[in-house]
Amino acid sequence: MKKLLICLIGWTIMLNGQTFDKKINGYIDAGNFAKAEKRIYKLIGSGELTESQVWDLKAQIDLMQRIRLDFNKDLEDILPAIKKYYPNVSREQLETWEASGALECMTIDGKKKYFANAAPNLFRIDPEARAVKKAQDNPDMDTLDKTLNRIIPKMVKEARESGKSLLSPVRMRLNYTMKLKPDVIPDGEIVRCWMPWPREGHSRQSEIKLISTSREEYVIADNSHLQRSIYMEGKAEKGKATEFNVVFEITARPEVYLLKEDMIKPYDKTSPLYQEFTAERETHIRFTPEIQALSRLIVGDETHPLRIARKIFKYISDHYPWASAREYSTIPNIPSYVIQNNSGDCGQVTLLLLTLCRYNGIPARWQSGWMLHPGDVNLHDWGELYFEGVGWVPADQSFGRRNFEDPDMEFFFLGGMDPYRLIVNDDYSAPLYPAKTWLRSETVDFQRGEMEWRGGNLYFNQWNWDMEVKYLESGEL
Repeated sequence: MKKLLICLIGWTIMLNGQTFDKKINGYIDAGNFAKAEKRIYKLIGSGELTESQVWDLKAQIDLMQRIRLDFNKDLEDILPAIKKYYPNVSREQLETWEASGALECMTIDGKKKYFANAAPNLFRIDPEARAVKKAQDNPDMDTLDKTLNRIIPKMVKEARESGKSLLSPVRMRLNYTMKLKPDVIPDGEIVRCWMPWPREGHSRQSEIKLISTSREEYVIADNSHLQRSIYMEGKAEKGKATEFNVVFEITARPEVYLLKEDMIKPYDKTSPLYQEFTAERETHIRFTPEIQALSRLIVGDETHPLRIARKIFKYISDHYPWASAREYSTIPNIPSYVIQNNSGDCGQVTLLLLTLCRYNGIPARWQSGWMLHPGDVNLHDWGELYFEGVGWVPADQSFGRRNFEDPDMEFFFLGGMDPYRLIVNDDYSAPLYPAKTWLRSETVDFQRGEMEWRGGNLYFNQWNWDMEVKYLESGEL
């Protein structure tokens, strides 16, 4: 119990984004990581700290290392990719992109370092750069857009003709593997591993069946855990990868609500549901001055919940393009990060949607796991919104508005969801079971899984993951 209490104290400190030591906080904020680390080691070596304070400071060292891994490029590393489209790019142009957030960089220990995906992100974020690249490359429509353009009309048609919100099922077999690289930890040490496991209680995800595990002993977290896992342990062997595998099947259904304004009733603002899911929440759902200002810009005097939600959904779709993200654990407030950088990946724009909806009195909550579309299997985040008279409906801000004239298809992902999903999480930053001892690699989401050993956390660069999907029975839409 003592160790768990230490972990929970440290977890709270990490969510707040500050240590107990103001000098360390100042060094980190200024990018003086070497000075911060020097002071941390000095304080730990003094022998005067509590166990929770030591845990907190070690976690800060871990976070600084994660930032170094994310921001690992120098200017000469990213220039060739930029010069492919801007052969004569100037220092002034680079500084303009940096100031806008389109070319992400930060100063670490006095040296400017660029995000690992800064160059490709530039051509996703900056409108002019995006147009220049598109004109030169003349790319085809990507496979995910082709899939969605094919299946959305089918799902809307079925929903209209059946009058139902739950549509024809797809059965899938998922084969997930996590593999610790050889010799990362000493021979004979025990590796603790948490792997994603599907949530129960959702009408669009059912008939969960465990097929096999790589270890005879395992623990499946009770469904009360909002970030759900299957836990295993294994012994590291010299020269060999330590592998964990789980195979299971699920049945997934499209869930489609063809929302109309007259379907929405006034909220019962005294209900526990309304009170909980319109409230602020540490650390990423905060009604900051910039959120309030953005809300005024988007919503204006609108009062109808569906019109408000659609205004927010449309604005985020139109103004914050998808871009590869740095690790969430290193970002103090994700919606603020999206606003300041004019971009965001799936989870980042989802948190912005949830925050703006909650601020405007629309209950909103997190959901995430995997997207399992044929040819496009990946980690993914989305959310749910609550409309009185309808209930909870899915909302995938990252998939955004679609290029259809029919409003039910244009706003399909505000009230609709395709079946190619694995729901693992119904909240963010929820504790895992069994409890982790060390700071999680991902403090917000849980999709890839987690690993640790008695000597510390095992970060994402120390192990690999792989998801294989086999489509059964009803196969594909």
